[in-house]
Amino acid sequence: MGKPLGKILIVDDNEDILIAAKMLLKKHADLVQVEKNPGKIPFLLNHDSYDVILLDMNFTRDTVSGKEGFHWLEQILEIDPKAVVIMITAYGDVEMAVRSLKAGATDFVMKPWQNEKLIATLTSAVKLRKSYNQVEDLKAEKAQLTTALKQSSGETTIVGNSEKMVDVFNLINKVAQTDANVLILGENGTGKEVIAKTIHENSLRQDNVFISVDMGAVTETLFESELFGHKKGAFTDAKEDRAGRFEIANSGTLFLDEIGNLSMPLQSKLLTVLQKREVTRVGANKVIPIDIRLICATNMHLHEMVERNEFRQDLLYRMNTVEINLPALRERASDIPALATHFTQLYSKKYRKDIRDLSAQALKKLQKYHWPGNIRELQHAIERAVIMADGDVLQPVDFMFLIEKSDEAEFEFSEYDLETVEKMVIQKVISKHSGNISKAAKALGLTRASLYRRLEKHGL
Repeated sequence: MGKPLGKILIVDDNEDILIAAKMLLKKHADLVQVEKNPGKIPFLLNHDSYDVILLDMNFTRDTVSGKEGFHWLEQILEIDPKAVVIMITAYGDVEMAVRSLKAGATDFVMKPWQNEKLIATLTSAVKLRKSYNQVEDLKAEKAQLTTALKQSSGETTIVGNSEKMVDVFNLINKVAQTDANVLILGENGTGKEVIAKTIHENSLRQDNVFISVDMGAVTETLFESELFGHKKGAFTDAKEDRAGRFEIANSGTLFLDEIGNLSMPLQSKLLTVLQKREVTRVGANKVIPIDIRLICATNMHLHEMVERNEFRQDLLYRMNTVEINLPALRERASDIPALATHFTQLYSKKYRKDIRDLSAQALKKLQKYHWPGNIRELQHAIERAVIMADGDVLQPVDFMFLIEKSDEAEFEFSEYDLETVEKMVIQKVISKHSGNISKAAKALGLTRASLYRRLEKHGL
């Protein structure tokens, strides 16, 4: 563990000052580097870093005005904007010391100094430098994490080139660089949050936070606390002060999902915050200004709800400066092969399976399916198929758990059609055994080869 003062650089043309300072500080610091010639400062800073720099205000060329000190202070901060610099002056010129602080110095000391005071000043300065370093480290970690998340978040990548998706992409490109509020409409599983994140990641706020809130999961009683925050003691479970989602999202993007689930009283509270651009924590009086980009989403028909007086029209206008309607997967079936391939590659890598592709028959089966759960259902179907598959190419049999409504109806109304009965029984047995052909064959009293022949016969 290092000494409290870390690494110190002292620049002063008075050799007696340098010797005295080094003698005093070497037992408190890991390194005390002294230098008479300020011209060597750039070299020193480009080859090492220091927790704190003690810099004389006046050198031999000009012992009164402090111009040299200001010049070298500027040079230091140009090389290292986070440098912690303490100015040394022997003349007690308060005005010059204040000017140095305005120019970027952290503090100043007078010659001759009191040893205890100098050490205390340096200790505070080193703590400040450490806090700078911690902030930089956190920023770097956040940047790395954000990059890693983007690289690994293939589950939320937008895939598709159908006409309807091209229209969505065009809207995203137009709106992303603005701060306009966006309302995303679409069925469950169509990728509303993915679109919201894409807008954020292509916006001017991309380096700040993206905060998502599922409004359907926020209870009436906790709405204000969750969104606006609360003060310690504001209610029984308020053990400490807590920032709400609006505060946390400040300078970033706030995504309110399932906005259509809000009751009229809660809609009114939300509208007030959006109009005033400020929040007040529950139990507090202090008003906190907010700067957010708002994106909302719902699978409900808000315009019809407005007509039925179930949703405030003024809140709808506030939310949907731009409205994006996402198509259901059945309306963009041409995108299914690309989506299926994308998810296959994603989950093959995730589960360390050597699965190269999907067969043409498998893709045909996926395109015929109605996908009530949209992309989310397709994603989960591919994930399950990848986990259970025995071969290196996904086959129709790997998706036996997908039962078509038309097949069910056919089974119900054609129960004496033996071909249909056999097909449905095979489907259900394979589904029961999670796609395991060996177990399904055993349950049906067939060999694997016999079962495969029947699968081929029925186009499964």
